[in-house]
Amino acid sequence: QVQLVESGGGLVQAGGSLRLSCAASGVIFSINHWAWYRQTPGKQRELVARITSGGNTNYVDSVMGRFVITRDSAKNTVYLQMNSLEPEDTAVYYCNVEIYGTRGIRDYWGQGTQVTVSS
Repeated sequence: QVQLVESGGGLVQAGGSLRLSCAASGVIFSINHWAWYRQTPGKQRELVARITSGGNTNYVDSVMGRFVITRDSAKNTVYLQMNSLEPEDTAVYYCNVEIYGTRGIRDYWGQGTQVTVSS
């Protein structure tokens, strides 16, 4: 059984930084891509950043130049470095990973971590 465990959320003042981590464990043959989403109450979950197994990245416009997604393939871990945080970044952040495991290729989600940016 594949599990994702997130960490790194918290409360920070505007202009500050946080780094989120998401570690995958279990029987994993390969990982196709990693992504971070975020969601606020009453809104749809939004893709924030994505990185493929080849290292290609894409970001939502609102975080371009402020957030950086990276992954450590040896540790099956993805990171989201968030700089120059703004109150509008406040949300629950979820990691999403497409994994090829014993059940074939499936999407997995982390439990979510709260990020709160105060003005």
